Amino acid sequence: MHRYLGLFFLLATAFGQTSGVTWMAVPDTRVEIDGLPWLSENRGELFRLPLRLKDNLPKAVWSLGESPSGGRIRFRTDSNKLLIRLEYPRAPGMRNMHAFGQTGVDLYLDGVYRGTAIATPEAKTGVPLEHTYFDFEDRPRVEREVTLYLPLYMPVKVLGIGVDGKAGFSVPRPFALPKPVVFYGTSITQGGCASRSGLSYQAILGRMLNLDFVNLGFSGNGKGEPEVARMVAEIDASCFVLDFAQNNGTVKSLAAVYEPFIGALREKHPQVPILAVTPISNAREALTRDSRNEGMRRHIRQVVSRRIAQGDTNLQLMEGTDLLGPDRLDGLVDGIHPNDLGFQWMAEGFAARLGKLLGLASASNR
Repeated sequence: MHRYLGLFFLLATAFGQTSGVTWMAVPDTRVEIDGLPWLSENRGELFRLPLRLKDNLPKAVWSLGESPSGGRIRFRTDSNKLLIRLEYPRAPGMRNMHAFGQTGVDLYLDGVYRGTAIATPEAKTGVPLEHTYFDFEDRPRVEREVTLYLPLYMPVKVLGIGVDGKAGFSVPRPFALPKPVVFYGTSITQGGCASRSGLSYQAILGRMLNLDFVNLGFSGNGKGEPEVARMVAEIDASCFVLDFAQNNGTVKSLAAVYEPFIGALREKHPQVPILAVTPISNAREALTRDSRNEGMRRHIRQVVSRRIAQGDTNLQLMEGTDLLGPDRLDGLVDGIHPNDLGFQWMAEGFAARLGKLLGLASASNR
């Protein structure tokens, strides 16, 4: 788990205090930021990738990495108010994800969804947007755990978090494991097409198992390049989950990178569990044979079987069709990407496998 505890200061001087609201900057010592492994060296920028590698990574990967999918801001507070100030570089405009799914910052209180801040059609660099999540001014003061899930498909600057002037803070509960599970893959991994950021399968899974995670999904660009593999291997993880087959154009191009990617992880992490996932079903497969997907599934099985036979006992295979198979096509939004139902099914499947692999019980059983 990565936590960034920045220098303490308030945004009150920049924005002023209005209506009993005190603004704190992000990062701040009173909040924890999870899911962004290179946050500290990136000087607080909410990027998923290390800034030092900007010129070494594929341009599309870097661009997608500016969206903080999987990033979370967590803290406990008894504040009777909660507001947020955000700055987006542009307005939402994806074809298969609406503004909440593309740009939303979801609020969960004690693990329960309570609201979403989004980019408006007027959003652009230099135009801050303010959103009030709640104002319980007339209610008794109660401490709650706050989790803010950052956007799946849009860069964002969190200019400030607003609380009431008497708010107290404490640290959020620790995760079940001290290190995150790292997911590397495609647009499905990044969160397409969840209706909001708290409903990616990793976010759902995190709540199920009280698990920290890192989302390294790159829409259309989870191709397993060597430079990306070396970057992923920098993370001190409890487990690596690999689901990047479909962004390769052919089985041959997948074969060129798949086993070397596992090898790069093994070089740095000889004993850390790796879960290799074959492609989930798509709607086209229900109508006609998909030789490409079948070939990719076959290749992943062969690589995993061979490495296990060679002694890698911490490598496991998971069939994507066990997560979302041909009998669960209602879990797709466009015939390819999961909707919220599909991500729920995927999270449940991962929870069962990772719970066993990592010795975790469901958070509901604790």
